[in-house]
Amino acid sequence: MAEQQGLRERKKQETWRSIAETARRLFKERSFDAVTVDDIAREAHVSRKTVFNYFPTKEDLFFSGMEVFEAQLLDAIRERERGESILAAFERFLTQPQGLLAASDKDAGERLYGIIRMIAETPRLQAREQQIYARYADALAVLIAEETRAGEHDVTPWVVANGMIGVHKAVVAYVRRRVLAGERDPRRIARGVRAQAKRAVGLLEHGLGDLGR
Repeated sequence: MAEQQGLRERKKQETWRSIAETARRLFKERSFDAVTVDDIAREAHVSRKTVFNYFPTKEDLFFSGMEVFEAQLLDAIRERERGESILAAFERFLTQPQGLLAASDKDAGERLYGIIRMIAETPRLQAREQQIYARYADALAVLIAEETRAGEHDVTPWVVANGMIGVHKAVVAYVRRRVLAGERDPRRIARGVRAQAKRAVGLLEHGLGDLGR
């Protein structure tokens, strides 16, 4: 029984991966708006219904893998070292190069540019991304409330979570500005991300009371 369940799970993961990779390839070749879910289903050799079983919206096909980022972020906080603060665990996670910023191949910069340009040109993707950020903040707030044993009506976890996700959004925006301005070296961008994230987290750590005084 366990072996059968394991096989089914592997097949589901393979199907998920095949659909996601097919969608990314077609989006790159034709643009997001020019590709339909039917196009993706046909190229991936699955039904339209199967695509929607794995990805509720077309936008989710573009952002496939964001669930992994969310899980890793929550795990970094949940599994932090004894004595390490939630904010320190968040900073450690955020300043580690990830995705294309951690890639070493020579085409990584151009691939990053292609993704960023597509988001910049597609309002539907921008709107979906904001919904994903909101989901991150909600999940993070729930975890912070659990970790700090906050009261049911305590707003602190939600304030902190939204501040932390705000840092993440700001860092993503920083990356996009640099790439759209012509930067193509992921290593230089990653160094800038590290510096910007540390500065932003420092504001959260030490408070905003004197900002602009």
